[in-house]
Amino acid sequence: MDLDTHAEDLASDLGVDKEEVKADLSNLVEYSVPIDEAKQSLRRKYGDDSGGGATPSTVDVGEITPDSSNVTVTARVLSAGKRSIRYQGSDHVIVEGRLADDTGVVDYTAWEDFGLSPGETITAGNASVREWDGEPELNLGESTSISFEEESLELPGGSSYEIGGEADLADLETGDRARTLEVQVLECERRTIDGRDGETEILSGVFGDESGRLPFTNWDPAPEIEEGASVRIENAYVREFRGVPEVNLSAFSTVTALEGEVDVGSDAPEMAVGEAVAVGGVYDVRLVGNVIAVRDGSGLIQRCPECSRVVQKGQCRTHGDVDGVDDLRVKAILDDGTGTVTVVLDDELTEDVYGGTLEDALEAAREAMDQEAVADTIREKIVGREYRVRGHLSVDEYGANLDASTFEESDDDPQARAENFLEVIA
Repeated sequence: MDLDTHAEDLASDLGVDKEEVKADLSNLVEYSVPIDEAKQSLRRKYGDDSGGGATPSTVDVGEITPDSSNVTVTARVLSAGKRSIRYQGSDHVIVEGRLADDTGVVDYTAWEDFGLSPGETITAGNASVREWDGEPELNLGESTSISFEEESLELPGGSSYEIGGEADLADLETGDRARTLEVQVLECERRTIDGRDGETEILSGVFGDESGRLPFTNWDPAPEIEEGASVRIENAYVREFRGVPEVNLSAFSTVTALEGEVDVGSDAPEMAVGEAVAVGGVYDVRLVGNVIAVRDGSGLIQRCPECSRVVQKGQCRTHGDVDGVDDLRVKAILDDGTGTVTVVLDDELTEDVYGGTLEDALEAAREAMDQEAVADTIREKIVGREYRVRGHLSVDEYGANLDASTFEESDDDPQARAENFLEVIA
């Protein structure tokens, strides 16, 4: 049912102007208020406390789908973490986490403070359901009743049912909330940004553990987070940043220094290109494939002195006419038979594959009276060869791109690899 139909039905029930109801409803939905909660709020606003709608059905967690309406469930609280969001121009604290019974697991958002704690068994009556990233999510609001059960539900084994939200970095996915991590701070930078309340100081960098690495942002800088420190973080949530999961810490996150050091794996997972692209983004990954082309915009380029964007014919998309700063870059197409990805090499890696410095490239371009001479030299050196690449993969509407941290020609024996492959499929 679309917003217009919801507004028409609600206006008919309340006996008020449809356009006025639609404007109010649209405003609430814009601030991520679930549609059923928004409608209940407007019923109260216009003096109708009947609630409307059908009696919620009692279901198991595994029966809940994005198409479910209001439901009543009895489940165990796996995690519960507070976070502040901006709602109708002011800050509003919500509680997020996961609920489970022996049939499945579901995310939830509580718009009221019901005092939920991990491990408790609750019955949530009249919880509304909305779709979030294709999955159902329970919403607990003013119209929801919460009762705490004396007898705890027994849950199946497995990481999906762990109470407390403990996770390794490799387990995290965009949309996760109320997660508990033990990590080492590999990189850390203090920055000032223009936040919703003006200039705000944040910390950003990279976390690592044995399973992998992920970027992070700490919106309320914790003194325990500094480069080289090992920390335990409770109530972290995960958002997408530049196509990959990013760990986020808020004022409600708890950070504790660990006495021992968290071990960090030295290697990155190796994946087929097609598999990595299908995941939708991987922060630290190894790919192996053949360079089949070097794209335009490679070799000798110019960047805007203000924002570092590539300048085209003396024009920056943001700053207009500028005097470009010379730089080196390669955009190579890597193909392993399962898919393709554009591998982007920075100036240092480009110097390695070119076999010369920026000054050498400028001299070569002057001698040839053609800036493309540098890119042509790079093409001759790398196209048709196999490379092992490590870096950060992002996928968006423009395609798959990997910002390379290493770019090394493969020393694998093709015959030995073919023989191993034949043994596997035999």
